[in-house]
Amino acid sequence: MPALEIKLSRASRIYLPSEPLEGKVILKSNSSFSQYGVRLSVNGSVNMQVRGGSAGIVESLVGAVKPITIMNTIAEVRPPGRITSGTTEIPFSISIRQSGGDYHERFYETFHGANISIQYLLTADVMRGYLHKSLSATMEFIVKSDKAELLERPVSSEMVIFYITQDTQKHPLLPELKSGGFRVTGRISTLCSLSDPISGELVVENSAVPIHSIDIHLLRIESILFGERIITETSLVQTTQIVDGDICRNMTLPIYIILPRLLTCPTSLAGPFSIEFKVSIVITFQSELSKVQPKSDPRTPRLWVAMETLPLELIRTR
Repeated sequence: MPALEIKLSRASRIYLPSEPLEGKVILKSNSSFSQYGVRLSVNGSVNMQVRGGSAGIVESLVGAVKPITIMNTIAEVRPPGRITSGTTEIPFSISIRQSGGDYHERFYETFHGANISIQYLLTADVMRGYLHKSLSATMEFIVKSDKAELLERPVSSEMVIFYITQDTQKHPLLPELKSGGFRVTGRISTLCSLSDPISGELVVENSAVPIHSIDIHLLRIESILFGERIITETSLVQTTQIVDGDICRNMTLPIYIILPRLLTCPTSLAGPFSIEFKVSIVITFQSELSKVQPKSDPRTPRLWVAMETLPLELIRTR
């Protein structure tokens, strides 16, 4: 059976909406065959669903939220005819944002979340008639914001000063933590370009209980408008360990976190959905209880854990 493959001109598969999508459709066959047209379709959509969240309504919500169509373009790259045996390469060039095109939404950046997914797919179809199975291949390409729509690069990221003590915690702590106390201070960027790391610094000033580790959690908050309700869920994107073991007191430790490409995007507050982010500084103290308790969601407050969560705005800059 003939094989069909799509090869884009860029290995990174990253394109701007104003740029043409270029590449080749590659057909490999041991014998010649007739085809009734080679077509390319470019589709962009925002897919939304709710899963594993609000108890009692999940079953009624899954699959009920209609996707938002960003773009849908079809182009014929070869008219009906015959494909010779061997390897046939068909070059193509399609404008992602075509002049005068009817676009339902703005071109959001590619994003793969837990409940919201923004995808752009290129599909090649070779029609072979009723007696033969048609050939099809699909490839995802990544869309970034156009330079004309980007903000000028800020002079510096916005830094927020934080401090974590036994008095800033809203959940119960170990008796020795409440009585002996602890204090961790620092600063961290809360307005950050996607091309830059989350940066800052942290100092353990004192702690009555030895520290086991200090981690920075990157959280995403996905909200979906469903009828008259807004369904919001928070999930963990990645964890970066800053401290392993009981660190020396009053030592300045750097915070440097690289943002994952497809799991983050500019903070978006659209009508039917929103994508926001937070950073959480989590201090885990040494305790025998942590060894006997089953592992759970790292965002869950524990007796031997102290944390501080701050909003994080992500932007794309020139």
